Amino acid sequence: MSGSALPNAFGTPVLESVMRATPEDFRVDELDGFQAHGEGEHLLLTIEKRGLNTTDVARRLARWAGIGEVGIGYAGMKDRHAVTTQRFSVHLPKRVAPALEALQESASGEGTLKVVHQHWHNRKLPRGALAGNRFTLTLRQVRGEREAIAARLQQIAQRGIPNWFGEQRFGRGGGNVAQALAMFAGRRVKREQRSMLLSAARSQLFNQVLTRRVEAGCWDQPMEGEVWMLAGSRSVFGPEAWSEALAERLASFDIHPSGPLWGEGELRSAHACAALELDAVSDAASLKLRQGLEQAELKQERRALRLRPEQFAWQWLAEDVLELRFALPPGAYATAVLHELGQVGEAGRDERGEAQADAR
Repeated sequence: MSGSALPNAFGTPVLESVMRATPEDFRVDELDGFQAHGEGEHLLLTIEKRGLNTTDVARRLARWAGIGEVGIGYAGMKDRHAVTTQRFSVHLPKRVAPALEALQESASGEGTLKVVHQHWHNRKLPRGALAGNRFTLTLRQVRGEREAIAARLQQIAQRGIPNWFGEQRFGRGGGNVAQALAMFAGRRVKREQRSMLLSAARSQLFNQVLTRRVEAGCWDQPMEGEVWMLAGSRSVFGPEAWSEALAERLASFDIHPSGPLWGEGELRSAHACAALELDAVSDAASLKLRQGLEQAELKQERRALRLRPEQFAWQWLAEDVLELRFALPPGAYATAVLHELGQVGEAGRDERGEAQADAR
């Protein structure tokens, strides 16, 4: 389900703008999930890159170190058309690293990279080993009423936003869902593509459930039979009777309503909540996605329906230039924040011929 098809939680969009006029307009800094051990055979490098994606840097690191790409680790994927900072690990059993100057000079064309920090660690950096991402986004050619934009930004800061899977999860033109259906129908795909398509199928079903909750005005409110997710973790509890204690925890963003990440097994939700979830994914295409995910032996899991951007702040850099600053947890999309503001196009997107990956 593409961003343009998703409903808005706070009503009519309040602006139109473009972003990524330059890579500096989209800055992402990875938040470390742990401290380096200080010893071991893996060199942890914090690298600032421009005009390079994560795979580009991993390949350069492998060539620089004289090892296979399997010896390179990173926690998350970062976009090419941005300035991003993230960690990589390089397996160097002899603890001898080539000169960093050779690595920094290896980037070609517009792409550049710079090593910001280096530490030794005792194991390879695994996927997902980050605390989140900090974003600084610059929107240009902003059109809209200043008062309406300010009011919408305050709503986002105070209430949070629906925790959509961004259009990046669904591929160019949303084609990953169609490919997932073809895979479930018997089409053979490569192993790495299979994982991507399974994720797209799950994300599609989740977004359909979240769409129903947004349309019903209860994406950040309880339903009978609700399953709650603890903020900052994947731990869930419930259903349980609504209480003043739950109301206080919901208001303080300690817990969030949750929706299904589909797989085999029974839904954990019950009553009105379960009925809404099942109805949202009862069309023919959704039934095929559900069956495919169950046959792939994925287990039923949950994802928070509500997302709160942390340290959310903004300022006008010029009459039509708005800067946004916020941090998001792993797996959340900056485009979900932009969606609640309005239509934000990407400068030069048609020329690039691709949708850009969000940081996660």
